[in-house]
Amino acid sequence: MGRTGPFQWGDVVQLTGPKQRLNTIVLTEGKHFHTQHGALAHESFIGLDDGSLVHVGEAPYLAIRPLLHDYVMSMPRGAAIIYPKDAAHILGFADIHPDLTVVEAGVGSGALSLWLLRALHGTGRLVSFERREEFRDVAEANVTGFFGERPENWTTVLGDLAEALPEHVADGEADRVLLDMLAPWECVDATAQALRPGGLVLAYVATVTQLSRTVEAIRADGRFTAPVSSETLVRGWHVEGLAVRPDHRMVAHTGFLMTARRVADGVELPSFRRRAAKADFAEADIEAWTPGALGDRTPSDKRMRRAVRDAKRQAQAILGEGEAGASACRR
Repeated sequence: MGRTGPFQWGDVVQLTGPKQRLNTIVLTEGKHFHTQHGALAHESFIGLDDGSLVHVGEAPYLAIRPLLHDYVMSMPRGAAIIYPKDAAHILGFADIHPDLTVVEAGVGSGALSLWLLRALHGTGRLVSFERREEFRDVAEANVTGFFGERPENWTTVLGDLAEALPEHVADGEADRVLLDMLAPWECVDATAQALRPGGLVLAYVATVTQLSRTVEAIRADGRFTAPVSSETLVRGWHVEGLAVRPDHRMVAHTGFLMTARRVADGVELPSFRRRAAKADFAEADIEAWTPGALGDRTPSDKRMRRAVRDAKRQAQAILGEGEAGASACRR
């Protein structure tokens, strides 16, 4: 990805057809793009300028290289992704820039990893932890497919962050720790150990109960500044002549963001050390923290196998390895 100029073999192309339907293909020799309007050989795209119009039968399609936002929304996935609206705020609130050492827990399908690696720009280090092997496989294929190779500054670790973090990141080495997981409060101590003074922890959680418990854990730890919490709502607008109004549909709640800074060892911040009453989080009163309990669907093994297969096939097509096939992913 990141190519410019006329289309060539291996390019990822986004096609916008009638009714604004999107398809993403990888230009591969001998392959065709099939629609209800007919088929078009991938060879027809070679040499066309980015942003050209092609016709499948009588139906016009705009052919353009997808932005990272487009790639993330259409790439094969097993786990739910962090939406671009939240990823953009994570990059901003966590101040991600080159030369940082960033720890990510919960790699999922690789969406946030892509944004982080783009921001690091080949420098620094990104260490991504994932408990499920199939999720890691999907993420690795998606990231490799986008960049055309596996980034050298990216390490994936199969395991639990709270247990495996000290083996891969020394105490005080991390600049940022990003927690996209069911129970971030379980990793507060490990996070505090890994972060350098002035470093930042950011948690991305879906529900208010998760947010509340994470915030209280950060406050009780005593090694962080007062946590700041927010959510991002994006509302599109319909603009056509004098008909200017909000869209009927919007991307509303997807998750909460919580950030806090690591203070120097030995520094006490009494006003930030308020502890929740014991009754606030009585274990007997809290349902088990599982994806199902939080309303998230657990993908089936069949779906995960398909996601891994599709992600690897797309990456191979982009890299020109093996039997390259077109990936037609409809949003």
